[in-house]
Order: sequence, then C-alpha cells, then structure tokens
Amino acid sequence: MKIQTLRDIRLCLSGELRGLYPEEEINSLASIIIKTLPGIKKLHQIYNSGQVISSNESERIKSIISQLKKGIPIQYITGTTVFFNYVIKVNKATLIPRQETEELVDIIIRENKDFSGRIIDFGTGSGCIAIALAKNLPGSTVIGTDISEEALVVARENALENEVEVDFLQDDIFYPDRMLEVKTGIIVSNPPYIRISEKAFMNRNVLEHEPAIALFVNDSEPLIYYRAILRIAEKILQPGGKIYFEINEALGREMLDLLEEFNYAGCKLIRDLNGRDRIIEGKRNG
Repeated sequence: MKIQTLRDIRLCLSGELRGLYPEEEINSLASIIIKTLPGIKKLHQIYNSGQVISSNESERIKSIISQLKKGIPIQYITGTTVFFNYVIKVNKATLIPRQETEELVDIIIRENKDFSGRIIDFGTGSGCIAIALAKNLPGSTVIGTDISEEALVVARENALENEVEVDFLQDDIFYPDRMLEVKTGIIVSNPPYIRISEKAFMNRNVLEHEPAIALFVNDSEPLIYYRAILRIAEKILQPGGKIYFEINEALGREMLDLLEEFNYAGCKLIRDLNGRDRIIEGKRNG
C-alpha cells in the first residue's frame, strides 16, 4: 500500500499490524508516528487526515512498520518517549519508562514541594525519574546512579536536552563506592523486581528487546535490590529522610515487612491507577 497522507499511515498500520497488536494500541502507534513527522507540531494538524507526506517519510514509515512487526517497541524505533511531559531518549541500554513510574514521581513531588536537599535515584537508567524530580523540585540537588555506563550516557544526554542539572554516577548497588560519600534526604528507586517465573506472562516486545538486567530477579531473592539499597540508606539517608520504591504488585506485604525490618516508620503501600500495589514509601527513624 502506498503511504501518501496521514490517513494512509493509519490504514496501513491497521492492515499490517492487525492480529499482532490490539486496535487501541495500533491507533496509539499511529499517533506516535505521525507526531514524529516534520511540520506536525499542533494537535489539530494530527487529525488533518488528508495532509500529504514526502516520499522519504513514506519510506521511513514503512521501515517503522517492518520493525513493529518484529516486536521492536516503538520507543526504541523512534529513539524517544515522553515521561512526565519531558522528551526522553531511550535505547536498548535503558528501560522504556512506564505510567506507573510517572505515578511514583508525581507522589514524590506532591509530598515534597518545599524540599531542599539531596535526592538520590538508584538505578537511574535513562534518567527519567531524576530529571523529572530536578525539574519539579528546584530546591533539590539530584544524583542518579547506575551500574551501566551505556545507560548513563543516555541519562546525561537527556539532562542536557531537558536543560536540567543532574549528577550521574556509575556505581554498583551491591558494591557501593561513590554513593557512600554523600548524605541525602530522599532516596528513590525503580529497581529490577520482576521474578523469572513471571516471564511467562510478559509481552514478547519486552522480553526480546528491553534490558533484562533492569527487569528481572531470581524467584529465590525477589527483594535483593531493595535490601541492598536499604543497607546503603543506613549509611547515607538522614534521620527523618524518606524512601520511595516502585515494587512488584505481588510483593507489597513483603516490602512492608522489609521496611519495618530496617526501622522505617509511616510506611505506606500505594496502588497505581490500575489498582495494583505499585509504590511504597517510608520515613527513616532515628
């Protein structure tokens, strides 16, 4: 099928991807692709279905469709996504940020509007959490850490593109070094929390394309990253400081027990917009 107009993009996507993606997702993919076209700047232009596109753009869209048929996420194809209204670069060294992580950031911002101090984001990946917090909590100094230098390259580019100052450090949660040198008032992390046994219920595009190191934990130690971060927090989180985690929906009770074990008070388990236990927070005693 020839792709000459915006209408053709939607028709071609629907025809080529039917059976591979739900219709609602196909419509979303079409909107994402259309927004990458030169000249598509205003919302009303997106719905001008007769707008003509160039032959070069037509060929690019055919290439995108071919990659989508292989299960490659659209965010990796275009190289960007939107997180908390900020354009964030992503590649195969970084996770694609989810809505649930936006909810985590929103809670931190709402609860700490007047915060002035240091925030550390463990396992920062693309830097999306750190950047959104630095943008919205101007009194804070934000540090993002990750074991992957490839991810940190992307995070630094994202901070530059979004005109915000974040200090990104390479460090290992299990063998910390540089992160032990600072004191902080808030710790946040969205660490790996999907158990290996849960792979069977996951989409192919996630399993085949997103970095496994940022997703999975062994069933025998599903809270291993949280425990490691809490051990670091014993040394660097100030008394009364807060900790926020994104968590596996099936392990809420275990996470509450873990925070209490590490002497955190006022622990709250928070459900995401889909009604799943997804965020936990607590305040350090003493």
